[in-house]
Amino acid sequence: MSRFQPNRRQILAGLGLATGGLTLTACGLDGSTAFGQAGASSTLLIGSADFPESQLLAEIYAAALRQRDLEAQTLPGMGAREAYLGALQEGAVAVVPDYSGNLLLYLDSASRAQTAQEVMQALPGVLPQNLEALAPAPAENKDSLVMRADRARALGLESLADLAPLSGHLSLAAAPEFAERSYGLPGLKRVYDFEPSSFEPINDGGGPLTLAALREGQVDIVDLYSTDPALRSPEFLILQDPGHLILPQQILPLVHKRLVSLEAAQVLEEISALLTTEALMGLNERVVGAEKASPAQAASDWVGQVFPRDS
Repeated sequence: MSRFQPNRRQILAGLGLATGGLTLTACGLDGSTAFGQAGASSTLLIGSADFPESQLLAEIYAAALRQRDLEAQTLPGMGAREAYLGALQEGAVAVVPDYSGNLLLYLDSASRAQTAQEVMQALPGVLPQNLEALAPAPAENKDSLVMRADRARALGLESLADLAPLSGHLSLAAAPEFAERSYGLPGLKRVYDFEPSSFEPINDGGGPLTLAALREGQVDIVDLYSTDPALRSPEFLILQDPGHLILPQQILPLVHKRLVSLEAAQVLEEISALLTTEALMGLNERVVGAEKASPAQAASDWVGQVFPRDS
């Protein structure tokens, strides 16, 4: 039995769906029948990582599919990439949102791709055979190493290339996996000859705990995402990356090919084409800002505005 099967039963039970007769979809991208069961459900289960933007993106995909009369349910908060990719490959979910550059580096840490086009050209060669990256959105959300602007100015820092003389003297906070990822601590050493004086793992996906650690001076540098609404404030400075340590990070739907129909794939690519970085920053602000809108509500409102029922 697959190690993901118990989770799948729990997932479906939690959604109020019978596990005995449910098949997630009926037709794969290549036109083949997925399970060949008469009357199989076409409900697509869309997973996400355990941070608000990923959950928001999953809800956007689901809302767009429903707008075109396709059935979709979401499974938020599945964990880090290791968890949701495994679940996707096993077929426990049919779609997850991901980020092009980090996905490529996860699958091929030695990749030499640098541009957005090179990243997308490299992905098909390293993805598992049953997975496919659909066309990416214009929206991009890159890992960004950020300092308080006053602290950066005091030290004369504008870019990651300025950090080498301060190796061993500045602390850094990020998600735990940053310690091992090729764009994380190993990459900072390799590309910029910088090692922090200490590394503080904060497992909130660049969220409020990470931001508070920077704002309160507990650490000098944090890893935030470039669509974080907080980065609109002059209080913070994104350190430039002239050595291209962090790859382009276009947002894309990653799908299990035999669990997503051609019709559903087309809808996912249509909604992706409408998603800009500025739109995503505004949606994030609704979810994590003062309004505290649910990801599902923010997604539904936006999709209803930009995505007509009939195209």
